[in-house]
Amino acid sequence: MMDDHTLASTLASTARDLLSRLRSGGLSGPEAGREGDRRAHDLLVELLERHRPGDAVLSEEGDSVTPDARSGRLWIIDPLDGTREYSDGRDDWAVHVALAEGGELTAGAVALSSGDTHGTGTPVPLPAPEPRRLRVAVSRSHRPPLVDELARVLDVQLVPMGSAGVKAMAVCTGKVDAYVHAGGQYQWDSAAPVAVALAAGAHASHLDGTPLDFRSPEPRTEDLLVCRPEAAPVLLAALAELCTTP
Repeated sequence: MMDDHTLASTLASTARDLLSRLRSGGLSGPEAGREGDRRAHDLLVELLERHRPGDAVLSEEGDSVTPDARSGRLWIIDPLDGTREYSDGRDDWAVHVALAEGGELTAGAVALSSGDTHGTGTPVPLPAPEPRRLRVAVSRSHRPPLVDELARVLDVQLVPMGSAGVKAMAVCTGKVDAYVHAGGQYQWDSAAPVAVALAAGAHASHLDGTPLDFRSPEPRTEDLLVCRPEAAPVLLAALAELCTTP
């Protein structure tokens, strides 16, 4: 039987490959997004029922889960993170698969459209820091005013991207130094990216530095910071100042 780390990577990669085939087969626009979300969700749920029949599943495309399910083994999946980008023919979309046990992330994988899959089973350590102006990944389509204020205060370079998984993996590969999100997202947006980033040695928290909580029955989470550990103090200090400034 596959261990949880291997299963997470296998599931994410399999769904990513399905989505790539769907789009290369001629689907485009909103239809591609709707069909991709549905097909990838169905595939992931089917595979989880086969390989982990006793586990619960929380999916962007599925129903809510009970408090009892959250206290046990809960797979948190986003079958297609970056639906808009996928529909538009862009490549900054991903598939997220994570496992939380009692609210603690224990395994996860992010499969990128490029064919790369980043997982907790064989995490690649963060590359050495570069002596450069800080690069911060931000939402391409839902850019909050806070990140522009951050750029003004710290003189960081903002790098717009699509999927949350793409942005977090850009931190892991050294393309950017941080990913800052404000304005709300859901546990399926952040669970797998956070699991992989933490395994690679990155910092991950809310913007005020408090830990992320995947035990909450409310799937919405307001904000997220994923960054290189040496960048965390200066970013958290600036964000604290910005968040308390009237």
